[in-house]
Amino acid sequence: MKRSKNNNNKKIKETVRGLVNGSIVASDLVRKQIPFIIVLFILGLIYIANRYHAESIFRETEKAKKEIEDLRAEKIEIQSNLMTNSRRDKVLRLLEEKGSTLKESSIPPKKLTYYINK
Repeated sequence: MKRSKNNNNKKIKETVRGLVNGSIVASDLVRKQIPFIIVLFILGLIYIANRYHAESIFRETEKAKKEIEDLRAEKIEIQSNLMTNSRRDKVLRLLEEKGSTLKESSIPPKKLTYYINK
């Protein structure tokens, strides 16, 4: 039991020593794993780029939603003003204020129908 504990301590010390002096990087085991390390590095870069792209799309979407809400509020305000200003009494008052000679017709409008002969 003590031997295995001593062996484990020796292996840990050798590994730490190898990391510090750089000999572990030059070993054949690490050299064989270089393509795998490169693939992991590329996948990490792709993951970071994908995350950045997703966050930028999310920010643009939130900005567009806010702009839509602002435009909708503006539309309702303009629509309300148009409804108020297009009332009959308001139009007549505006015409009088501008000094127009237009008057309201006393004859009601008639509906015209047009038939097409086939």
